[in-house]
Amino acid sequence: MTDTTSTTPPPEAVAKPQRELNLTWALVLISIAQLMVVLDASIANIALPYIQTDLGISDANLSWIVTGYALAFGSLLLLGGRLADLYGRRRIFIVGLVVFAVASLLGGLATNEPLLLAARGLQGLGAALASPAALALITTTFPAGPARNRAFAVYAAMSGAGAAVGLILGGWLTGTSPEFLGMEIDGWRLTFLINVPIGIVAALLAPRFLNESESHPGELDLPGAVTGTAGLLGVVYGLSRAGSEGWSDTYTVASLIAGAALLLVFGVVESRVAHPLLPFRIFTSRTRASSFVAMFLAPAAMFAMFFFLSQYIQNVMGYSPLKAGVAFLPFTVGIVVGAGMASNLVNRIDPRIISGVGTLLAAAALFGFSRLPYDTSFPVRELTGTYLVDLFPYITLMAFGMGLTFVPVTLTAVHHLRAEESGIGSGVLNTAQQVGGALGLAVLATVATQTFKDRGADLAGAAAAAGGQAPSPEVAEQMQRIAELQIFTEGSTQAFLVGSILMLAASVVIWIFLDVKHEELATDGPEGVVAH
Repeated sequence: MTDTTSTTPPPEAVAKPQRELNLTWALVLISIAQLMVVLDASIANIALPYIQTDLGISDANLSWIVTGYALAFGSLLLLGGRLADLYGRRRIFIVGLVVFAVASLLGGLATNEPLLLAARGLQGLGAALASPAALALITTTFPAGPARNRAFAVYAAMSGAGAAVGLILGGWLTGTSPEFLGMEIDGWRLTFLINVPIGIVAALLAPRFLNESESHPGELDLPGAVTGTAGLLGVVYGLSRAGSEGWSDTYTVASLIAGAALLLVFGVVESRVAHPLLPFRIFTSRTRASSFVAMFLAPAAMFAMFFFLSQYIQNVMGYSPLKAGVAFLPFTVGIVVGAGMASNLVNRIDPRIISGVGTLLAAAALFGFSRLPYDTSFPVRELTGTYLVDLFPYITLMAFGMGLTFVPVTLTAVHHLRAEESGIGSGVLNTAQQVGGALGLAVLATVATQTFKDRGADLAGAAAAAGGQAPSPEVAEQMQRIAELQIFTEGSTQAFLVGSILMLAASVVIWIFLDVKHEELATDGPEGVVAH
């Protein structure tokens, strides 16, 4: 299909190299920064029970530690991508890293729930500035063909493996309690504080290993930024509130309506301003548009997998934080292997086939998670699931499928973008991924919470019907705990089942609409960068 945005930009629109680049070190720096901002979406998952106990956060608000970061990250990515195009990608990349480091420091020092959630939002802002600039730097630094494909494979592996690495690192850090200046530091705080030196060092090294891109003429679309961000916030807040308060709750309905209205206003604004935050012409390519949709649906299921599975492994199976993190190690290995294989295959096989198979494998893995064992009888008994039988095969399959999916979808999403729009194009791709993840987690958390409520009522009714002599307080407490774990497991399995349906939907979009041949991925035109 003809891509109306694929016209090769004039020479003056392409950034001129300031110096010869070492592409290896450039990729290392970009990848480390991307790994940091992505793993922060999951590094707190392992620490959730400890954060909840230490700061007194309610069950209803606990998911906001994850969702709040993802929402701020996703809703501000369009703004971050546009700023990178207007004012220079390396400059915005550095600013984002500094903001992220400062926010991480505030989160690590937080003494209450509002301060922690505010720090998570500020982290999202920093990530929204750094991440699209990082992806745009890859598209303008590496020449089209095998070199860029390998670079995207590393980037995609970091983006996907970051979630699993975050769980491993979070488990290790949460299980420690080091002393500093005579004071003991809670392990969960280290999951935030570790970002401070990484972010600062990466910001300091960026001028050494990355060339600055040329700025492009245009104005910042503030009305679009405000309405778009506020609209997304309203929708996701409404979905999250529906999980705890119900769909008929006044604030739930009001938030959803307000969010949808603001997104409609955003669309009207973008169609009329001279320099829109989101130029609609980037969606005129069917392949690019379908890539964005697929990248919206797939992470929705993956975010939920990490959120529910990390709690299942700790609370139900009784794993320590570190052991729970190590349990996700196969995901890191699997996605690196899958991404590496996709990088080689995409030179010979059309991306639709690679990513289509990947999403089918991921859907099968999510369906496997939906079969986690639990006892439906009363009194409920201990769960019988084992890691090697019930988790390991599906964690590995999910990781390999995601590795096969992310590389070709990322390549097709930024294929033949104009030089002056590579930042906003990268922003749209990252927005689809992060907002899709946030919305997916909100929806699946709603599914799980409703199951919690329904099964809790069922068990209460069964206990009353059973009658007989009341158990001792110790036995009653144990029965209550087991019942809670059983209810949590049943709710999680329902969420995984819905997640598998979302992944199948992503696969359908890819198989039907992703229309680009593998030969076309090596025709993006001059890059203006000399490597050695």
